[in-house]
Amino acid sequence: MKLSTRLHQHLYLKNLAITGIILATLSGLAFLSYRYHQEIDLTANGSNTLSAGTQKVLASLPDELQITVYIKAMHPLKRQIKPLLERYQHHKANLKIRFVDPEINLEKARELNVGSQGLIVVEYKGRSEKINFLDESTLTNALLQLATNKERWVSFLAGHGERSPTGVANFDLGSFGKELAQRNIKAQALNLAEVGGIPDNSALLVLAAPAVPLLAGELALVQEYIKQGGNLLLLTDPDDKHFAVIEKQLGVHKLPGTVVDTSSKLYKIEDPSFVLVSQYPRHPITQGMENITVYPVASALTADKNSDFKATAFLNSIAKSWTETSEIKGEIRFDPNTQEQQGPLSIGYALTREIKGNNPHQQRIVVIGDGDFLANTFLGNVGNMDMGMRIFNWLTHDDQFIDIPLKQAKGKSLQLSPVAIGVIGFGFLFVVPLGLMGAGFWIWRSRKRR
Repeated sequence: MKLSTRLHQHLYLKNLAITGIILATLSGLAFLSYRYHQEIDLTANGSNTLSAGTQKVLASLPDELQITVYIKAMHPLKRQIKPLLERYQHHKANLKIRFVDPEINLEKARELNVGSQGLIVVEYKGRSEKINFLDESTLTNALLQLATNKERWVSFLAGHGERSPTGVANFDLGSFGKELAQRNIKAQALNLAEVGGIPDNSALLVLAAPAVPLLAGELALVQEYIKQGGNLLLLTDPDDKHFAVIEKQLGVHKLPGTVVDTSSKLYKIEDPSFVLVSQYPRHPITQGMENITVYPVASALTADKNSDFKATAFLNSIAKSWTETSEIKGEIRFDPNTQEQQGPLSIGYALTREIKGNNPHQQRIVVIGDGDFLANTFLGNVGNMDMGMRIFNWLTHDDQFIDIPLKQAKGKSLQLSPVAIGVIGFGFLFVVPLGLMGAGFWIWRSRKRR
């Protein structure tokens, strides 16, 4: 068919219109994809989608949220952290994400005590949470803590040489006290000889290894506080006998000697009295805890089975540890013919009891056989700060953690029988090479006959 000028113009305009429609459609789709975000997770276990619990927590934070990741620019973990944070950002438009190289900002890195694996700081409305290990459960629970805006008061017993929450000495708890203040927990020193009682607004009483004994009247006040259902944190040392009456009331007792852990040398710690804990029993305090915690000069604890309290050990030493009853000096070894006991040993107990009456509630008490792990000198050791905050949150009933199970992809492993493995191995080693050689010979013969 011969194309006339008019027909040629008609086809040209038709093609131009079709091209314009296609371009307009593509531009519209591009604009819509930029304006509106929509994802479809096709994975079997929804591993690329935030859980409903996480989305609910994000919805409870209307103001701007900032997450700062302190990690080296070429660190391999950076590639894993960024996609997870972007999923949170898709559900919260005013979430700001910032990556900072600690090697460039050394002063800030020292201030925050950024380790080799980095640090993540989550900030919301002037409050902050720090996490060393990142997964959905850890980050969401940090956000949940920030969403809680209630003010809590905790009392630290004073007047007997205890570790002060405002002190700057190496053995004091000043650094931890500042961290409590940032999380809306107000720490107050309490001298029972002056006040004559424990304030009603105190959510927790802390007994931090006093240097001298308490007066009989002070001990009676503490015992009555426990009897009435008050929450308590008791930090004691191996040689501390000032709380023997309190320990008996709680049904927790110290074993003779000091716990020694020879595995500390693996972390370049020469002092065997430094106990390292990396495995944690299942408990609300240790839920999702991944970091190692360090306890210098700790005492092993036991709990009475017939006590009024339900006792759960949540801090245990390794099997190769033991209680050393002699001086820790030079070469030491476990002596089974003495009072020494072989590990694993419990150095931390969580106690609970249901209180009935006009104000029914669950009484919570934590006893730890070490008074130093929260001190200014040792607070920066890996997960000590995190453990301290977990203990305080649980004791003050601020422990509404969200249990987000780890999402593991299905079908990641293939189990083959020995026969199948043999067939596959024989095939790749002999059948496939011989087949290729035969095919090559047949092609060569075919070409030669032409």
